[in-house]
Amino acid sequence: MTLSQEQVKQFWDNGYLVLPDFADEETVEGLKKECHRLVEEMDPAEHNTVFTTLEMKRTSDDYFMTSGDKIRYFFEDGAKDEKGNLKVNKHLSINKIGHALHVLSEPFKKFTFCDKVKGIAKSLEMQDPVVCQSMYIFKQPGIGGEVIPHQDSSFLHTDPMKLVGFWIALEDATLENGCLWFIPGSHKEGIHCGRRMLRNPNKGEGESGTIFQGEMPKYNDKDFIPGPVKKGTMVLIHGEVAHKSEKNTSQNSRHIYTFHCFDQKGVNYSPQNWLQPTQEMPFPHLYS
Repeated sequence: MTLSQEQVKQFWDNGYLVLPDFADEETVEGLKKECHRLVEEMDPAEHNTVFTTLEMKRTSDDYFMTSGDKIRYFFEDGAKDEKGNLKVNKHLSINKIGHALHVLSEPFKKFTFCDKVKGIAKSLEMQDPVVCQSMYIFKQPGIGGEVIPHQDSSFLHTDPMKLVGFWIALEDATLENGCLWFIPGSHKEGIHCGRRMLRNPNKGEGESGTIFQGEMPKYNDKDFIPGPVKKGTMVLIHGEVAHKSEKNTSQNSRHIYTFHCFDQKGVNYSPQNWLQPTQEMPFPHLYS
């Protein structure tokens, strides 16, 4: 797949680009089937970490910090009772699965490194892109938590900044179930307020593995534009564009698969990022 000059311009102007009908029904259902298999084989007792983007409750324990070369499971806040037991079926309790689906799961690997994805990266003139992480996000019916306004480069920082997110809707994303919202053009201002999530250099026992630098940016809700999309749509997300999603208030889930690439040619990947490549699993090259 090759982007038109108009599409490339739209991406650089707005900081995001919507590509309808990127994945066909067979591809979408194959990824959902693989996710179902992974959850079926998962024992909830072995995975106790809650994931939330609300910083007052953010959990950045060792399970999270060492997930870059593994497939790990993160539950919705409030999914378990005081004894650690799930309140509802495990398929309805998970917030996300991450962060090496693109390497360790064959169906997700096949999709991530497909020719259509490579074509997009080449259209954006990415010379040597590597895939640093991947996630399957559920947005569970009625309880799928909000994702507060943020810039992806605040978490995966490169110098210069050359991060792109690939976000594929595996179900319809609507205003009611938590579609994406963007501030067009907000990527042109760099990292807002110098906000970054960093590895905690002085982490002690029981302390969070991450700390935040800079002030939390204050955004005007009126500046956000909603991006409801149909199943099979790919959304490209510039690493510095401000975006968010609201809580899922509907009875329909909003499953998506997303992964992040950065062009490593002439680029330094920050050693302060929470996510680091390992000797066993360096970031794989998209074009290989």
